[in-house]
Amino acid sequence: MELTVSYILSQIFIIINYLFLAISYYSKNRKTVLCLGFISLIANGLSYVFLNAYSGLAMCILALIRNIIFLFDEKKNGKSDVITKKDVIILIILYAFAIASAFLTYEGFLSLLSIFATMLYTFSVWQKKTIIYKLMGIPVGILWIFYNIYIMSIFGIILESILLVCSISGFIIEFKKNKN
Repeated sequence: MELTVSYILSQIFIIINYLFLAISYYSKNRKTVLCLGFISLIANGLSYVFLNAYSGLAMCILALIRNIIFLFDEKKNGKSDVITKKDVIILIILYAFAIASAFLTYEGFLSLLSIFATMLYTFSVWQKKTIIYKLMGIPVGILWIFYNIYIMSIFGIILESILLVCSISGFIIEFKKNKN
């Protein structure tokens, strides 16, 4: 790993990405989670551009589209805890794009980790319950840690590990709150 301007910029954008993601795990509503995720995805996509990590970049683009769809749908139809046929179709379409992206950006099995992580994360925000979002953040975090190892993003590894702890603690807090 060479310490270039491009690499340094990638790490700065990774820090911005994880700052907004960490905040999202303590959010109490889905709209805020999606908005914070939108900001983090822009920073994350820029970091992948600087790292030449094309499967990660493709997943950022897909995730941005996903969040826009979910935000507009919630704004148009209101908040609902009921999963409709339209919701299932949207999930299937997003998964189809993720799989297509996997074929277009494939650089070996480890490049698929970003695809798997994005698909799990997409499910977590699709299903509309913040406790499931926080629980799914655990396997998503593990996959992103291994992807960051693969693309040699030092801050990605460190900050995703911290985010994993945020996800676990956010889940425990909400679990205890719901239990009472």
